[in-house]
Amino acid sequence: MARSKRNGARWSVALALGPNCKPGCSRSGHVCYRRPCLKDCTGHADKCRKRTGGGPVFGQRKGKSKLTLQCPPELLAQLKAHRERQGSELEKARDRWEDHDMVCATKYGTPIERTEDWKVWKAILKQAAVRDVRVHDARHTAATLLIEQGVNIRVVQQVLGHTRVTTTERYAHVSTPLMRDAGERLASARWGNP
Repeated sequence: MARSKRNGARWSVALALGPNCKPGCSRSGHVCYRRPCLKDCTGHADKCRKRTGGGPVFGQRKGKSKLTLQCPPELLAQLKAHRERQGSELEKARDRWEDHDMVCATKYGTPIERTEDWKVWKAILKQAAVRDVRVHDARHTAATLLIEQGVNIRVVQQVLGHTRVTTTERYAHVSTPLMRDAGERLASARWGNP
């Protein structure tokens, strides 16, 4: 049974450990859940001992409206080529193909593991010899690049699918060129510098 630092033994911790885990387990590549399962058990469903049924769990995106992605023509061409490759995978898989209408799927049409995009992302960063960042940080980069290109914050909000512009403002970071431009404009307004 797991022990709390202050209150002695706690059943919620003891019952949430994996079947072969001891309190304080630190096996690499392994996560011991130290909290009881939630009612629907989808937060860590792939590792939960109490989950029954298996298979993918699909949910609605956050937000009220349907998100429409505006693709640059270059990206759209890549997506079309990817769809063609996926079509040939469907032909190879035949009866084993599970159609979930997913853009990113395994060779059998099933959802990729939750950590797979993270692994690919880390490999790309390493190959490009750039600093290590989260996959989610690419959204911040996109917001910042759009702002730098003069795109209105409300449009950036729609692109990112945010319901509040204040969320988008937290995503968009002010870059040095924009700060320099603001300084030059202020100097021009105040002192009439060309």
